[in-house]
Amino acid sequence: MIRSGNPALRANTFANVPSYGASTTMTIQGTVNKTFVLLALTVFTACYSWTHLQNVMPLAMGGAIGGFIVAIITVFKKQWAGITEPLYALLEGLFLGAISAIFERQYPGIVIQAVTLTFGTLFCLLFAYKSKMIKATENFKLGVAAATGAIFMIYLVNMIMRFFGTEMPFIHESGTVGILFSLFVVVIAALNLVMDFDFIEKGADIGAPKYMEWYGAFGLMVTLIWLYLEILRLLAKTRSRR
Repeated sequence: MIRSGNPALRANTFANVPSYGASTTMTIQGTVNKTFVLLALTVFTACYSWTHLQNVMPLAMGGAIGGFIVAIITVFKKQWAGITEPLYALLEGLFLGAISAIFERQYPGIVIQAVTLTFGTLFCLLFAYKSKMIKATENFKLGVAAATGAIFMIYLVNMIMRFFGTEMPFIHESGTVGILFSLFVVVIAALNLVMDFDFIEKGADIGAPKYMEWYGAFGLMVTLIWLYLEILRLLAKTRSRR
């Protein structure tokens, strides 16, 4: 069974996907190329929202809500991924650029640190995965998926609590508990990259159709964006203690 903690790359994603000829099937290199395209689109709109601070909140909200809607469409209509994923990247770029500008204004230099750590983590884990230093065993997948689900539930409960004017104590503060929680979330987000690598590799092995390259790139983007945001929060907490 293929299992991933990433909600975009679920265990049954390839279950009803037919196999095609060699020239029309998903490849790892094709997925990598499409991931770079999505990253470039994300950076493009992030630069736009970064330089338009007067509209930072509308850009952040519009990008976040729009990106979420497009992501949901993609999950249920994988065949549309070649169209929806570039749109998703553009919308998420607006959100990330605006959020990054807010953090940068409060903690100068934090964004370049977060970007460096995010991509450093990506390449280190990719190297570890390809060299078999880390293996995506079933127990590994089960543990990461369970931890990811637990984090999602914590965030969901906290979101509901905010509607009533309160939130879960400690985890969003800059104290020891808050920093340890953020560090834990960063680790789990990073380990989801290993799950995504394995998932994409399995998809290529079974001969998934070509459009699944876009879908695999989408899964990687979801994890990378989550990892970047969590690293940004962790750095902000450590900065605020100084």
